[in-house]
Amino acid sequence: MPLLDPKTWQPHSLSGPEYAVTEPATGDTLATVTLASAEDVSAAAEAGRAAQAEWARVPHFVRAGVLRKAGDLFAAHAEELREWIVRESGSIPGKAEFELHVAAQECYEAAALASRPVGQVLPTEAPRLSYTRRVPVGVVGVIAPFNAPLILSIRSVAPALALGNAVVLKPDPRTAVCGGLSLAAVFAEAGLPENLLHVLPGGPDVGQALVADPRVPVISFTGSTAAGRAVGEAGGRHLKRVHLELGGNSALVVLEDADLDAVISTAAWGSFFHQGQICMTTGRHLVHESIYQEYVDRLAAKADSLAVGDPHREQVHLGPIIDDAQLTKIHSLVQASASRGAKVAAGGTHEKLFYRPTVIAGVDDASPAYAEEVFGPVAPVRSFSTADEAAALAAHGEYGLSLGIVTRDAARGLDLAERIPTGIVHINDQTVNDEAVAPFGGIAASGTGARFGGEANLEAFTDVRWTTVRGDVAPYPF
Repeated sequence: MPLLDPKTWQPHSLSGPEYAVTEPATGDTLATVTLASAEDVSAAAEAGRAAQAEWARVPHFVRAGVLRKAGDLFAAHAEELREWIVRESGSIPGKAEFELHVAAQECYEAAALASRPVGQVLPTEAPRLSYTRRVPVGVVGVIAPFNAPLILSIRSVAPALALGNAVVLKPDPRTAVCGGLSLAAVFAEAGLPENLLHVLPGGPDVGQALVADPRVPVISFTGSTAAGRAVGEAGGRHLKRVHLELGGNSALVVLEDADLDAVISTAAWGSFFHQGQICMTTGRHLVHESIYQEYVDRLAAKADSLAVGDPHREQVHLGPIIDDAQLTKIHSLVQASASRGAKVAAGGTHEKLFYRPTVIAGVDDASPAYAEEVFGPVAPVRSFSTADEAAALAAHGEYGLSLGIVTRDAARGLDLAERIPTGIVHINDQTVNDEAVAPFGGIAASGTGARFGGEANLEAFTDVRWTTVRGDVAPYPF
Protein backbone atom coordinates (compact mmCIF):
# COMPACT_ATOMS: atom_id res chain seq x y z
CA MET A 1 0.00 0.00 0.00
CA PRO A 2 1.48 3.40 -0.94
CA LEU A 3 2.56 5.66 1.88
CA LEU A 4 1.42 8.78 0.04
CA ASP A 5 -2.22 8.87 -1.00
CA PRO A 6 -3.23 12.14 -2.72
CA LYS A 7 -6.70 11.81 -1.19
CA THR A 8 -5.43 11.81 2.39
CA TRP A 9 -1.83 13.04 2.37
CA GLN A 10 -2.58 16.45 3.90
CA PRO A 11 -3.76 15.55 7.42
CA HIS A 12 -4.59 19.16 8.30
CA SER A 13 -6.99 21.25 6.23
CA LEU A 14 -5.34 24.36 4.81
CA SER A 15 -6.91 27.54 3.48
CA GLY A 16 -4.48 28.59 0.75
CA PRO A 17 -4.77 28.05 -3.01
CA GLU A 18 -4.13 24.82 -4.86
CA TYR A 19 -0.61 24.37 -6.21
CA ALA A 20 0.61 22.13 -9.01
CA VAL A 21 3.77 20.25 -8.02
CA THR A 22 5.79 20.07 -11.24
CA GLU A 23 8.45 17.66 -12.49
CA PRO A 24 11.30 19.93 -13.63
CA ALA A 25 12.61 17.38 -16.13
CA THR A 26 9.36 17.30 -18.12
CA GLY A 27 7.14 20.14 -16.93
CA ASP A 28 4.45 17.59 -16.08
CA THR A 29 2.23 18.04 -13.03
CA LEU A 30 3.00 15.33 -10.49
CA ALA A 31 0.37 16.27 -7.92
CA THR A 32 -1.83 19.06 -6.69
CA VAL A 33 -1.47 20.17 -3.08
CA THR A 34 -3.17 22.81 -1.01
CA LEU A 35 -0.89 25.57 0.19
CA ALA A 36 -1.06 27.16 3.61
CA SER A 37 -1.98 30.73 4.38
CA ALA A 38 -0.67 32.94 7.16
CA GLU A 39 -3.86 32.19 9.10
CA ASP A 40 -3.07 28.47 9.02
CA VAL A 41 0.19 29.16 10.87
CA SER A 42 -1.71 30.50 13.85
CA ALA A 43 -3.98 27.46 13.99
CA ALA A 44 -1.06 25.04 13.68
CA ALA A 45 0.97 26.81 16.37
CA GLU A 46 -1.97 26.73 18.77
CA ALA A 47 -2.72 23.06 18.12
CA GLY A 48 0.95 22.21 18.43
CA ARG A 49 1.28 24.03 21.72
CA ALA A 50 -1.74 22.21 23.15
CA ALA A 51 -0.45 18.78 22.05
CA GLN A 52 3.17 19.40 23.05
CA ALA A 53 2.54 19.60 26.79
CA GLU A 54 1.36 16.00 26.88
CA TRP A 55 4.07 14.82 24.47
CA ALA A 56 6.76 16.27 26.74
CA ARG A 57 5.44 14.12 29.61
CA VAL A 58 5.54 10.92 27.57
CA PRO A 59 8.32 8.58 28.80
CA HIS A 60 11.51 8.97 26.80
CA PHE A 61 11.43 5.39 25.52
CA VAL A 62 8.02 6.00 23.93
CA ARG A 63 9.28 9.04 22.03
CA ALA A 64 12.40 7.09 21.05
CA GLY A 65 10.21 4.25 19.76
CA VAL A 66 8.32 6.60 17.46
CA LEU A 67 11.58 7.95 16.05
CA ARG A 68 13.02 4.48 15.50
CA LYS A 69 9.84 3.39 13.75
CA ALA A 70 10.02 6.47 11.52
CA GLY A 71 13.58 5.56 10.57
CA ASP A 72 12.46 2.05 9.67
CA LEU A 73 9.62 3.44 7.53
CA PHE A 74 11.97 5.57 5.44
CA ALA A 75 13.69 2.30 4.53
CA ALA A 76 10.46 0.33 4.09
CA HIS A 77 9.01 2.92 1.70
CA ALA A 78 12.32 3.72 0.00
CA GLU A 79 11.21 2.83 -3.53
CA GLU A 80 8.15 5.09 -3.40
CA LEU A 81 9.94 7.98 -1.71
CA ARG A 82 12.97 7.69 -4.01
CA GLU A 83 10.75 8.22 -7.04
CA TRP A 84 9.24 11.35 -5.48
CA ILE A 85 12.67 12.81 -4.72
CA VAL A 86 13.93 12.04 -8.22
CA ARG A 87 10.93 13.43 -10.04
CA GLU A 88 9.99 16.33 -7.78
CA SER A 89 13.46 17.74 -7.07
CA GLY A 90 15.34 16.59 -10.19
CA SER A 91 17.71 14.35 -8.23
CA ILE A 92 19.55 11.42 -9.72
CA PRO A 93 18.59 8.13 -8.00
CA GLY A 94 21.86 7.92 -6.08
CA LYS A 95 21.29 11.31 -4.52
CA ALA A 96 17.72 10.30 -3.62
CA GLU A 97 19.01 7.13 -1.97
CA PHE A 98 21.51 9.20 0.01
CA GLU A 99 18.70 11.44 1.24
CA LEU A 100 16.70 8.42 2.38
CA HIS A 101 19.71 6.93 4.13
CA VAL A 102 20.41 10.17 5.97
CA ALA A 103 16.72 10.59 6.85
CA ALA A 104 16.65 7.18 8.51
CA GLN A 105 19.92 7.88 10.34
CA GLU A 106 18.61 11.26 11.53
CA CYS A 107 15.63 9.46 13.07
CA TYR A 108 17.81 6.83 14.75
CA GLU A 109 20.18 9.45 16.14
CA ALA A 110 17.22 11.53 17.32
CA ALA A 111 15.81 8.49 19.11
CA ALA A 112 19.03 8.35 21.12
CA LEU A 113 18.58 12.00 22.13
CA ALA A 114 15.40 11.13 24.01
CA SER A 115 17.38 9.27 26.70
CA ARG A 116 20.34 11.63 26.98
CA PRO A 117 21.09 12.92 30.50
CA VAL A 118 18.92 15.99 30.87
CA GLY A 119 20.91 18.08 33.32
CA GLN A 120 23.56 18.47 36.01
CA VAL A 121 23.64 18.66 39.77
CA LEU A 122 25.32 21.94 40.77
CA PRO A 123 27.29 22.98 43.83
CA THR A 124 25.40 25.52 45.92
CA GLU A 125 26.06 27.86 48.87
CA ALA A 126 22.71 27.14 50.54
CA PRO A 127 21.37 23.96 52.19
CA ARG A 128 19.49 22.80 49.12
CA LEU A 129 19.59 20.64 46.03
CA SER A 130 20.55 22.69 42.98
CA TYR A 131 20.38 21.30 39.46
CA THR A 132 19.79 22.12 35.81
CA ARG A 133 17.38 20.34 33.51
CA ARG A 134 16.89 20.58 29.78
CA VAL A 135 13.25 21.12 28.86
CA PRO A 136 11.58 21.28 25.42
CA VAL A 137 11.19 24.76 23.99
CA GLY A 138 7.57 24.01 23.02
CA VAL A 139 6.85 24.52 19.31
CA VAL A 140 9.71 24.57 16.79
CA GLY A 141 9.27 26.25 13.41
CA VAL A 142 11.21 24.62 10.56
CA ILE A 143 11.64 26.33 7.17
CA ALA A 144 13.27 24.04 4.59
CA PRO A 145 14.39 24.58 0.95
CA PHE A 146 14.02 22.58 -2.27
CA ASN A 147 17.52 21.32 -2.95
CA ALA A 148 17.86 18.43 -0.48
CA PRO A 149 14.25 18.54 0.67
CA LEU A 150 14.05 15.42 2.80
CA ILE A 151 17.38 15.85 4.60
CA LEU A 152 16.94 19.56 5.25
CA SER A 153 13.52 18.98 6.81
CA ILE A 154 14.15 15.81 8.80
CA ARG A 155 17.38 16.99 10.42
CA SER A 156 15.38 19.54 12.42
CA VAL A 157 12.03 17.75 12.64
CA ALA A 158 13.38 14.48 14.08
CA PRO A 159 15.47 15.85 16.97
CA ALA A 160 12.87 18.47 17.85
CA LEU A 161 10.18 15.80 18.18
CA ALA A 162 12.47 13.39 20.06
CA LEU A 163 13.22 16.08 22.65
CA GLY A 164 9.52 16.61 23.40
CA ASN A 165 8.59 19.47 21.09
CA ALA A 166 5.87 19.98 18.51
CA VAL A 167 6.92 21.11 15.02
CA VAL A 168 5.44 23.35 12.34
CA LEU A 169 7.26 22.58 9.08
CA LYS A 170 7.14 24.89 6.06
CA PRO A 171 8.66 23.11 3.06
CA ASP A 172 9.30 24.83 -0.26
CA PRO A 173 6.14 24.39 -2.39
CA ARG A 174 8.28 23.08 -5.27
CA THR A 175 9.14 20.06 -3.12
CA ALA A 176 6.04 19.97 -0.95
CA VAL A 177 5.72 16.19 -1.14
CA CYS A 178 9.23 14.81 -0.63
CA GLY A 179 10.20 17.69 1.70
CA GLY A 180 7.00 17.88 3.71
CA LEU A 181 4.01 15.61 3.15
CA SER A 182 6.21 12.50 3.11
CA LEU A 183 7.38 13.34 6.63
CA ALA A 184 3.81 13.78 7.83
CA ALA A 185 2.88 10.39 6.38
CA VAL A 186 5.90 8.62 7.87
CA PHE A 187 5.38 10.01 11.36
CA ALA A 188 1.65 9.31 11.29
CA GLU A 189 2.37 5.67 10.44
CA ALA A 190 5.10 5.60 13.10
CA GLY A 191 2.51 6.46 15.77
CA LEU A 192 3.25 10.14 16.43
CA PRO A 193 0.20 11.61 18.20
CA GLU A 194 -1.91 14.09 16.26
CA ASN A 195 -1.07 17.79 16.11
CA LEU A 196 2.61 17.37 16.94
CA LEU A 197 3.73 17.78 13.32
CA HIS A 198 2.04 20.30 11.04
CA VAL A 199 3.21 20.55 7.42
CA LEU A 200 2.39 23.92 5.85
CA PRO A 201 3.77 24.26 2.31
CA GLY A 202 3.67 27.90 1.33
CA GLY A 203 5.43 31.03 0.24
CA PRO A 204 7.30 33.78 2.07
CA ASP A 205 4.12 35.01 3.77
CA VAL A 206 3.78 31.69 5.58
CA GLY A 207 7.42 31.80 6.65
CA GLN A 208 7.00 35.36 7.91
CA ALA A 209 3.92 34.37 9.92
CA LEU A 210 5.81 31.43 11.42
CA VAL A 211 8.70 33.63 12.52
CA ALA A 212 6.32 36.20 14.00
CA ASP A 213 4.04 33.79 15.90
CA PRO A 214 4.62 34.18 19.65
CA ARG A 215 3.84 30.50 20.27
CA VAL A 216 6.90 29.45 18.21
CA PRO A 217 10.00 30.35 20.25
CA VAL A 218 12.58 28.64 18.01
CA ILE A 219 13.03 28.83 14.25
CA SER A 220 15.29 26.48 12.28
CA PHE A 221 15.85 27.98 8.83
CA THR A 222 17.80 26.59 5.89
CA GLY A 223 17.99 28.69 2.75
CA SER A 224 19.70 31.56 1.02
CA THR A 225 21.77 34.13 2.87
CA ALA A 226 19.46 36.93 1.72
CA ALA A 227 16.38 35.19 3.08
CA GLY A 228 18.27 34.16 6.21
CA ARG A 229 19.16 37.75 7.00
CA ALA A 230 15.47 38.66 6.86
CA VAL A 231 14.53 35.69 9.06
CA GLY A 232 17.27 36.52 11.58
CA GLU A 233 16.25 40.17 11.70
CA ALA A 234 12.58 39.30 12.23
CA GLY A 235 13.47 36.72 14.86
CA GLY A 236 15.54 39.29 16.71
CA ARG A 237 12.62 41.71 16.80
CA HIS A 238 10.45 38.98 18.31
CA LEU A 239 13.20 37.90 20.75
CA LYS A 240 13.22 34.31 19.61
CA ARG A 241 16.05 31.91 18.94
CA VAL A 242 16.83 31.53 15.23
CA HIS A 243 19.16 28.88 13.82
CA LEU A 244 20.37 29.79 10.35
CA GLU A 245 22.04 27.45 7.84
CA LEU A 246 22.63 29.60 4.78
CA GLY A 247 24.54 29.83 1.51
CA GLY A 248 28.15 29.24 0.68
CA ASN A 249 30.87 29.65 -1.90
CA SER A 250 33.16 26.93 -0.67
CA ALA A 251 36.74 26.53 -1.83
CA LEU A 252 38.64 23.41 -2.82
CA VAL A 253 42.37 24.10 -2.44
CA VAL A 254 44.56 21.81 -4.56
CA LEU A 255 48.22 21.94 -3.56
CA GLU A 256 51.09 21.25 -5.95
CA ASP A 257 51.68 17.72 -4.63
CA ALA A 258 48.09 16.59 -5.29
CA ASP A 259 47.45 13.38 -7.24
CA LEU A 260 45.58 14.68 -10.29
CA ASP A 261 44.50 11.18 -11.29
CA ALA A 262 42.51 11.04 -8.06
CA VAL A 263 41.49 14.64 -7.55
CA ILE A 264 39.57 15.31 -10.78
CA SER A 265 36.72 12.97 -9.87
CA THR A 266 36.59 14.48 -6.39
CA ALA A 267 36.58 18.01 -7.80
CA ALA A 268 33.86 17.25 -10.34
CA TRP A 269 31.64 15.73 -7.66
CA GLY A 270 32.08 18.78 -5.46
CA SER A 271 30.85 21.16 -8.16
CA PHE A 272 28.40 19.07 -10.19
CA PHE A 273 26.61 16.86 -7.63
CA HIS A 274 22.86 17.58 -7.84
CA GLN A 275 23.53 20.19 -10.50
CA GLY A 276 25.49 22.26 -7.97
CA GLN A 277 22.29 22.99 -6.04
CA ILE A 278 23.86 22.28 -2.65
CA CYS A 279 24.91 24.87 -0.07
CA MET A 280 28.28 23.10 0.33
CA THR A 281 28.99 22.91 -3.42
CA THR A 282 32.58 23.57 -4.44
CA GLY A 283 32.16 27.08 -5.83
CA ARG A 284 35.85 27.95 -6.14
CA HIS A 285 38.70 25.70 -7.27
CA LEU A 286 42.02 27.15 -6.10
CA VAL A 287 44.83 25.25 -7.83
CA HIS A 288 48.61 25.64 -7.57
CA GLU A 289 50.04 27.31 -10.65
CA SER A 290 52.34 24.35 -11.44
CA ILE A 291 49.36 22.06 -12.15
CA TYR A 292 46.72 24.67 -13.00
CA GLN A 293 46.47 24.22 -16.76
CA GLU A 294 46.44 20.43 -16.57
CA TYR A 295 43.78 20.64 -13.87
CA VAL A 296 41.60 22.90 -16.03
CA ASP A 297 41.99 20.65 -19.07
CA ARG A 298 41.22 17.46 -17.18
CA LEU A 299 38.27 18.93 -15.26
CA ALA A 300 36.83 20.28 -18.52
CA ALA A 301 37.20 16.85 -20.12
CA LYS A 302 35.45 15.28 -17.15
CA ALA A 303 32.62 17.82 -17.41
CA ASP A 304 32.21 17.12 -21.11
CA SER A 305 31.96 13.39 -20.41
CA LEU A 306 29.05 13.67 -17.98
CA ALA A 307 25.52 12.88 -19.12
CA VAL A 308 22.75 15.38 -18.41
CA GLY A 309 19.08 14.44 -18.71
CA ASP A 310 15.89 13.18 -17.09
CA PRO A 311 17.00 11.18 -14.03
CA HIS A 312 13.70 9.29 -13.83
CA ARG A 313 13.87 7.93 -17.36
CA GLU A 314 17.60 7.89 -18.20
CA GLN A 315 20.86 6.96 -16.50
CA VAL A 316 22.50 10.36 -16.12
CA HIS A 317 25.01 12.16 -13.91
CA LEU A 318 23.10 15.45 -13.69
CA GLY A 319 19.38 16.14 -13.75
CA PRO A 320 17.49 19.39 -14.37
CA ILE A 321 17.80 22.71 -12.60
CA ILE A 322 14.80 23.22 -10.34
CA ASP A 323 13.11 25.97 -12.42
CA ASP A 324 13.56 28.71 -15.02
CA ALA A 325 14.40 31.42 -12.51
CA GLN A 326 17.31 29.46 -11.09
CA LEU A 327 18.58 28.51 -14.53
CA THR A 328 18.47 32.15 -15.66
CA LYS A 329 20.54 33.16 -12.64
CA ILE A 330 23.15 30.47 -13.31
CA HIS A 331 23.50 31.28 -16.99
CA SER A 332 23.68 35.02 -16.42
CA LEU A 333 26.56 34.57 -13.96
CA VAL A 334 28.45 32.39 -16.44
CA GLN A 335 27.90 34.86 -19.28
CA ALA A 336 28.87 37.84 -17.14
CA SER A 337 32.10 36.11 -16.15
CA ALA A 338 32.94 35.36 -19.79
CA SER A 339 32.28 38.98 -20.74
CA ARG A 340 34.83 40.02 -18.11
CA GLY A 341 37.58 37.88 -19.63
CA ALA A 342 37.11 34.44 -18.08
CA LYS A 343 37.30 31.43 -20.40
CA VAL A 344 34.47 28.91 -20.53
CA ALA A 345 36.48 25.70 -20.87
CA ALA A 346 33.46 23.38 -20.80
CA GLY A 347 29.70 23.72 -20.73
CA GLY A 348 28.04 27.09 -20.45
CA THR A 349 25.05 25.87 -22.46
CA HIS A 350 21.66 24.42 -21.69
CA GLU A 351 18.62 22.81 -23.25
CA LYS A 352 15.44 23.68 -21.36
CA LEU A 353 16.31 23.15 -17.68
CA PHE A 354 19.26 20.85 -18.40
CA TYR A 355 22.43 22.86 -17.83
CA ARG A 356 25.74 21.38 -18.93
CA PRO A 357 28.42 21.03 -16.23
CA THR A 358 30.58 24.09 -16.72
CA VAL A 359 34.25 24.85 -16.10
CA ILE A 360 35.45 28.46 -16.15
CA ALA A 361 39.17 29.29 -16.19
CA GLY A 362 41.01 32.55 -15.68
CA VAL A 363 38.61 33.91 -13.06
CA ASP A 364 39.38 36.64 -10.55
CA ASP A 365 37.52 38.69 -7.95
CA ALA A 366 35.63 40.49 -10.73
CA SER A 367 34.19 37.26 -12.15
CA PRO A 368 30.60 36.95 -10.86
CA ALA A 369 30.57 33.15 -11.10
CA TYR A 370 33.64 33.08 -8.83
CA ALA A 371 32.72 35.86 -6.40
CA GLU A 372 29.08 34.90 -5.87
CA GLU A 373 27.21 31.73 -4.92
CA VAL A 374 26.03 30.29 -8.25
CA PHE A 375 23.93 27.35 -6.96
CA GLY A 376 24.44 25.58 -10.25
CA PRO A 377 26.88 23.14 -11.92
CA VAL A 378 29.70 25.65 -12.40
CA ALA A 379 33.36 25.14 -11.46
CA PRO A 380 35.45 28.35 -11.56
CA VAL A 381 39.19 27.63 -11.43
CA ARG A 382 41.85 30.09 -10.22
CA SER A 383 45.58 29.64 -9.70
CA PHE A 384 47.79 30.52 -6.75
CA SER A 385 51.54 30.45 -6.24
CA THR A 386 52.06 30.08 -2.47
CA ALA A 387 50.26 28.62 0.51
CA ASP A 388 49.87 32.14 1.91
CA GLU A 389 48.11 33.21 -1.27
CA ALA A 390 45.89 30.10 -1.21
CA ALA A 391 44.86 30.80 2.38
CA ALA A 392 44.08 34.44 1.57
CA LEU A 393 42.02 33.53 -1.48
CA ALA A 394 40.08 30.80 0.32
CA ALA A 395 39.33 33.06 3.27
CA HIS A 396 38.24 35.97 1.07
CA GLY A 397 34.53 36.70 0.75
CA GLU A 398 31.53 36.76 3.04
CA TYR A 399 30.85 33.01 3.31
CA GLY A 400 32.33 30.43 5.66
CA LEU A 401 30.60 27.09 5.21
CA SER A 402 32.83 24.27 3.93
CA LEU A 403 36.43 23.82 2.79
CA GLY A 404 38.33 21.05 1.02
CA ILE A 405 42.10 20.74 0.82
CA VAL A 406 43.88 18.17 -1.37
CA THR A 407 47.50 17.26 -0.65
CA ARG A 408 49.66 14.17 -0.17
CA ASP A 409 50.76 15.68 3.17
CA ALA A 410 47.72 15.57 5.47
CA ALA A 411 49.52 17.45 8.25
CA ARG A 412 50.25 20.28 5.83
CA GLY A 413 46.60 20.30 4.86
CA LEU A 414 45.50 20.59 8.48
CA ASP A 415 47.95 23.42 9.05
CA LEU A 416 46.56 25.30 6.07
CA ALA A 417 42.98 24.70 7.24
CA GLU A 418 43.75 26.45 10.53
CA ARG A 419 44.28 29.67 8.57
CA ILE A 420 40.93 29.55 6.73
CA PRO A 421 37.80 30.18 8.84
CA THR A 422 34.94 27.82 7.96
CA GLY A 423 32.40 25.75 9.84
CA ILE A 424 33.45 22.53 8.08
CA VAL A 425 36.77 21.32 6.62
CA HIS A 426 37.72 18.12 4.80
CA ILE A 427 41.30 17.11 4.07
CA ASN A 428 41.66 15.12 0.85
CA ASP A 429 37.98 15.39 0.05
CA GLN A 430 35.65 17.82 -1.66
CA THR A 431 33.27 20.15 0.17
CA VAL A 432 29.95 18.26 0.03
CA ASN A 433 29.66 15.92 3.02
CA ASP A 434 26.93 15.23 5.56
CA GLU A 435 26.40 12.72 8.39
CA ALA A 436 23.65 12.56 10.98
CA VAL A 437 26.20 12.20 13.80
CA ALA A 438 28.25 15.25 12.83
CA PRO A 439 27.63 18.91 13.70
CA PHE A 440 26.74 20.96 10.67
CA GLY A 441 26.80 24.70 10.08
CA GLY A 442 28.77 27.63 8.79
CA ILE A 443 30.01 30.98 10.02
CA ALA A 444 29.71 34.57 8.78
CA ALA A 445 27.22 34.80 5.88
CA SER A 446 26.90 31.00 5.86
CA GLY A 447 24.97 30.90 9.12
CA THR A 448 25.07 30.96 12.87
CA GLY A 449 27.37 28.00 13.48
CA ALA A 450 26.80 24.29 14.03
CA ARG A 451 23.12 23.85 14.80
CA PHE A 452 22.47 20.30 13.62
CA GLY A 453 23.81 16.93 14.68
CA GLY A 454 24.68 15.40 18.06
CA GLU A 455 25.00 17.77 21.00
CA ALA A 456 24.12 20.72 18.78
CA ASN A 457 20.53 19.46 18.63
CA LEU A 458 20.26 19.57 22.40
CA GLU A 459 21.34 23.20 22.34
CA ALA A 460 19.03 24.01 19.46
CA PHE A 461 15.75 22.54 20.65
CA THR A 462 15.78 22.70 24.46
CA ASP A 463 16.02 25.35 27.16
CA VAL A 464 18.11 24.98 30.31
CA ARG A 465 16.08 25.42 33.52
CA TRP A 466 17.73 25.96 36.92
CA THR A 467 15.87 24.35 39.83
CA THR A 468 16.56 24.34 43.58
CA VAL A 469 14.85 22.31 46.29
CA ARG A 470 14.98 22.93 50.07
CA GLY A 471 13.55 20.86 52.88
CA ASP A 472 12.33 23.97 54.73
CA VAL A 473 11.27 27.43 53.66
CA ALA A 474 14.30 29.67 53.22
CA PRO A 475 14.78 32.30 56.00
CA TYR A 476 15.56 35.96 55.13
CA PRO A 477 16.51 39.02 57.24
CA PHE A 478 13.13 40.74 56.66
